[in-house]
Amino acid sequence: LPLAVVCSAGTPGVGKTTLGKELASRAGLSYVNVGDLAKEGELYEGFDEEYDCPILDEDRVVDELEARMSEGGVIVDYHGCDFFPERWFHIVFVLRTDNSCLYDRLHSRGYTGKKLQDNIQCEIFQTLYEEAVLSYKKEIVHQLPSNTPEDLERNLDQIMQWIEQWMKDNN
Repeated sequence: LPLAVVCSAGTPGVGKTTLGKELASRAGLSYVNVGDLAKEGELYEGFDEEYDCPILDEDRVVDELEARMSEGGVIVDYHGCDFFPERWFHIVFVLRTDNSCLYDRLHSRGYTGKKLQDNIQCEIFQTLYEEAVLSYKKEIVHQLPSNTPEDLERNLDQIMQWIEQWMKDNN
């Protein structure tokens, strides 16, 4: 049976990990946090001093995930999705958070200065949504609000309905 492959993208702090883990649990899919995968496999090509974080080696991440993705039944969680092959995903959800809410979340994670400002600007300008729309068929890319626990529940219900429909349509 083919299994759905879902991408959860968005600015840091919008709730991708919370959504992805809960969705995997409810839908019986495997969950891949690309940041954790990169850490475990040291899939980096350097270190960004300005942002105080490692630089992802996108080609190595794609190579690492390729076999797993072809099996299906995966939820992939990462900020951006524009470097993943278009064939991987059946649907892409970009989570969006109001700036005041996002500011508080990132500040509580210790984001300051340029890193904090750039992530807020990324959200204001819909950068990750725009990248997703340019990288995949428009009809598979969806924005979801992610400000409150109610938003999370609504998003989980909506995505579960989509997965169930996809399974009916493709099996």
